[in-house]
Amino acid sequence: MKDESNTSVPSGQEPNLQPSGSSFILQPSAFAHRWWMYQGERFPVVAHGVLILAFSSSAVCFSSLLRERTELPHLLVVTVAFGTAFLFFLQLRIADEFKDFEEDSRYRPYRAVPRGLVSLRELGVLGVIAAAIQLLLGLALDPSIVLLLAVAWIYLALMSKEFFVGEWLKLHPVPYLISHMVIIPLVDFYATACDWWPAGQGMPHGLGWFVAASYSNGIVIEIGRKIRAPADEELGVNTYSAIWGPLPAVLVWLGALLTTGICATLAAAQIDFVVPVATVLATMLLTAGVLVCRFLAAPTKRGSKLIETLAGVWTILLYLSVGAAPLLWRWWTTPLAA
Repeated sequence: MKDESNTSVPSGQEPNLQPSGSSFILQPSAFAHRWWMYQGERFPVVAHGVLILAFSSSAVCFSSLLRERTELPHLLVVTVAFGTAFLFFLQLRIADEFKDFEEDSRYRPYRAVPRGLVSLRELGVLGVIAAAIQLLLGLALDPSIVLLLAVAWIYLALMSKEFFVGEWLKLHPVPYLISHMVIIPLVDFYATACDWWPAGQGMPHGLGWFVAASYSNGIVIEIGRKIRAPADEELGVNTYSAIWGPLPAVLVWLGALLTTGICATLAAAQIDFVVPVATVLATMLLTAGVLVCRFLAAPTKRGSKLIETLAGVWTILLYLSVGAAPLLWRWWTTPLAA
């Protein structure tokens, strides 16, 4: 499946904004402007940053709670987890730009790379720089953790080549979805390892439910952003609502939400925080059900956007309620109980 998040070019914008050769180097303001536009269209730094911060910091916090630690994580640990995860998601975007270039040029020439806002070469350089920063972060925390980093890099590389069965995967959206979502728990696992790996205590018991929740939640986000009203479907754009139909797509999405909620609740049971997590996620599930009913009754662009937005809000609340919130609660209450 391709990235079908809604992106558009403002009316009146020039189709090709890329300077060439030396002018690119001699115009730093143009350089900054191009990349600012690119991030706004293809990788919104603030929006992604908030979500990834919740994702990575809660992974560290959950691991710390499993190890029965109640103090706040060290700043270096959180920085490495967040920085590495953020750069992984940036690399996923870059990999998609390479994979989708031909189809985007044919069906979506308004996107940043086909219209020349940035080039694939520039994105490739950015991806290498991101990997170098990830390596430095890992070395700063614990040199041996680079072994886990390499596993995620290898899987990302295989994804970028569509596991060498790209044509088959294009015809089978379910295997495509299942295989590509594996990168999410790999990144999540690495973020948790930023806590337990340097401690030398081995992977804490109960971590699997948290990782499982991250996997199914990746499906929540992926399907949620690829549900559209029939009038908004585009030729050559593979959304789940186009492939399966609106009803099956939203039902699978709700199923992914439910699966994520169950895994998250079982993860919360490992740290004695079931009631708050179950309450938050049950409320969000009911809200999702209402949005789905309204969308099916009257499929509109606004309705599909609300589904995508809820997937993002669900993700933030999911991770905060399972990781950051319980650790903050323990940290705040433990001195009072002493």
